[in-house]
Amino acid sequence: MSDAISAPRAQACPLSEGDREDRYKKSGGQPLLEFGEEPNPYAGYVQTPALLALQTPRTGAAGEPSFLIMTQVMELLFKLVYTEAKLVRDHLEADRLSEALWTLRRTHQAMGVLAGTWDVLASLSPAEYNEFRDDLGEGSGFQSPMYRQLEFILGNKSKSMLRPHQGEPSAHDNLARTLAEPSIYDAAVRFLSRREFPIPDYCVERDWAEPRARDDEIIQVWRMIYDDPARHHELHRLAEALVDLAYLFGRWRFSHLLTVERIIGGRVGTGGTSGVGWLRKAADHRFFDELWTVRSVG
Repeated sequence: MSDAISAPRAQACPLSEGDREDRYKKSGGQPLLEFGEEPNPYAGYVQTPALLALQTPRTGAAGEPSFLIMTQVMELLFKLVYTEAKLVRDHLEADRLSEALWTLRRTHQAMGVLAGTWDVLASLSPAEYNEFRDDLGEGSGFQSPMYRQLEFILGNKSKSMLRPHQGEPSAHDNLARTLAEPSIYDAAVRFLSRREFPIPDYCVERDWAEPRARDDEIIQVWRMIYDDPARHHELHRLAEALVDLAYLFGRWRFSHLLTVERIIGGRVGTGGTSGVGWLRKAADHRFFDELWTVRSVG
């Protein structure tokens, strides 16, 4: 995957433990306050001037900063969850199961924070939102390229979802690449195949850009793992960690639905969808469907 989606970072200034000890002794334990004419190290690393300059509300509405900033926070969290999920996928592809499980811990935490972002937006009243809603034009989170990257890496593939990004070559190329690569769940299934579980060949090598229908043979493999978690300890942990991720994503979607319903009711969404009706359909989707289905298989 290209790093083209990553913004350039300020030049780091490495500091050894010995350097820190020397500075501590010279300052007597007081915080450093003098950095000449350069940005202080924190602002340089985090790029706070650039980051905080991105908030440009279009109206004087009191609720617009909450909407704009929390939406931007979501974009950053989409990128973080995508980055972690991609790393999990790559660990599984390289047979590094322990590393994949460890990375999933961080992924869950980031996804939990993402799910909680709706709490702030849900505090907007319909009147507050209506003060700036028209200025969104046809803009909708549905059009977010970073959100789509996340959906693709988790396995919700759809070639038609490239179309909104045709005017952004870099975003389109990144999305097309992610669409054509195995998802995190594809990597888990391929990993099971290399562990000599009876995975059908057409699930191991295929056109990754196409969605795959639920497969009874794979469900039975997961059933074997769930029936004997002591024998398949790490694989059982992997299955549950993936379900945790899907569960947290489901919470994010359902919170999105409730927030929109609370603020605009049954009105049409800014992006042209039916609004709540569209979101209710999306909220019914579950990533890693076979891991949910196995719970109903005796």
